[in-house]
Amino acid sequence: MKPFREMKAHDLTSSTLQEEIDSRGYVLVRGLLPRDHVTQLLGKITQILSAAGWLLPGYDPLEHIADLSAACGDPNPTFKQTYQNIFNLELFHALPHHPVLQQVMKMLVGNQLLIHPKPIGRLIFPHCKHLTVHAHQDYRFMGGDTECFTVWIPLHDCPVDVGPLRVVEGSHHLGYMKHDDENLRIPEIPTNADLGGDWVGGQINAGDVLIFHSLTVHAASPNISNQLRISLDCRFQNYERILNPANLVFAGDSGKSWEKTYAGWSSDALKYYWRRLPLELHPSKVEIEQLSKMADSPAKQARYNRMLSQLN
Repeated sequence: MKPFREMKAHDLTSSTLQEEIDSRGYVLVRGLLPRDHVTQLLGKITQILSAAGWLLPGYDPLEHIADLSAACGDPNPTFKQTYQNIFNLELFHALPHHPVLQQVMKMLVGNQLLIHPKPIGRLIFPHCKHLTVHAHQDYRFMGGDTECFTVWIPLHDCPVDVGPLRVVEGSHHLGYMKHDDENLRIPEIPTNADLGGDWVGGQINAGDVLIFHSLTVHAASPNISNQLRISLDCRFQNYERILNPANLVFAGDSGKSWEKTYAGWSSDALKYYWRRLPLELHPSKVEIEQLSKMADSPAKQARYNRMLSQLN
C-alpha cells in the first residue's frame, strides 16, 4: 500500500486544497486541530466507555485499552445505548464546528458551509473482523449532492495496527459504484470491482484530519492492536447544493430526538443551527408531506411522517 500524500496545515490554500481533492479525491492534513481539544473529547468518551465496561481496568482510560469480552457493535442494544450516551455529548458535536476546521472546509466548498448535524462516532474493538468496515463510498449512505466531503478525525494517535482509514486514490473519478448489501451489515463495494487506483494509507495522529470526496472509495484497516479505535466522521457541503433531509433527522422509531440529545448541553449555540440556513432539501418538505400520504407502502408512509415531524 502506498503512503498517504500529506500536507501541513500552514501550507493549505484554497487552490492547493481544491487541486488535491480534484486530482486524488482526498487530502491528509497534518496538525490541523489543536491536540488538546481532540484529547478533551477523547477523555469524555473514554469515561463513558470505562463506565460501560468496555475498557480494561488498571489502565488510564485515555489509553483506551479494550476489554475484548465486552466487544460489540451496531445493532447490539448494549452498543446502541453506550453510543447514544457519546452522541449526546456537547463536545462530540462541537468538534466539527472548530474554527480552524470550518476555515479549511470553506476553502473547499465556499462560505456557504453546512456542517451536517449528525457526526458519526466510530468505536472499533480490536480483533473483530466482523466490525471492520470494508470498501465503500459515503455517497451510498448520504445521498443528496455528490459534492459533499467527509472529514475523518481520529481522537488519538492511530498507527496502522489500530485500524485507520485508507482510501483509493483517484477513485472518485469513476463516479458512483455498485454496492452489495445482501446479507451484509453495511453495504460494500464487491471485492473484485475495478476501483480505479491504488490504496493509500498510513498512520494518522490526533490533530490530523483526512478529508475526502463523497465518491472516494475508502475502508478501515483491520484493528489488530489492544486498543479501541475511537474516531469521528464529520460531513460538510455547500448549503446551496441539494441535501437529503435524512441527514438531519433520526431514522426508525428508536425514540431518538434532538431534544433528548440537547438535554444536558450548557449552551444553545449549536442547537438546530441548520434551521437558520436556506437549505435545498430534496425531497422538499412539501414532497415529504405528499410521500407521507402517497408512498407505496404503510412503512414508507410512516417513515416520511417521522421525517416530517422532525423537520418541522
